[in-house]
Amino acid sequence: MKSETIILALAILLTGLMAGIFFTWSNAVKPGIGKLSDIEYLTALQSMNRVILNNAFKIIFLGAIIAVALVPVFYFNLYPKNIFWLFVFTLVIYWIGVFGVTVSGNIPLNEILDKTNLESITSEEIKTLRKSIEVKWNNFNIIRCISSAITFLILIISFLILDK
Repeated sequence: MKSETIILALAILLTGLMAGIFFTWSNAVKPGIGKLSDIEYLTALQSMNRVILNNAFKIIFLGAIIAVALVPVFYFNLYPKNIFWLFVFTLVIYWIGVFGVTVSGNIPLNEILDKTNLESITSEEIKTLRKSIEVKWNNFNIIRCISSAITFLILIISFLILDK
């Protein structure tokens, strides 16, 4: 198997896994914990944000970022030439819509929550904290979900085109 095919297959796998993670958060996790009281919601989100930063998640998250960047590099001089630009397009979508949004949107909100001792703040501060995090976090995650799904779909279609 050619190295460019392996890189493309890896990018498909990893972006698919990330799309699934973001979809699950948008479709089940956040709506589920959204029904909790303010303190229960913040406690649950704080706990999940801490647990998700495990080695498996880090490998998949960073691996997808790297694999999506390598695909256009490996397909730069290959036929058909327009496939290179399609891969550059997927790189831009993924890096802005997933990596950029995660770094500039979700992570800062996670850090605010992580640094907060929920047991030492008032119920009014808890309500304010939830209002300052929940909608923004959810909207950022929808962007990540859509961006990763579009990237995943384009990579699959590209693979099918190249396989002919």
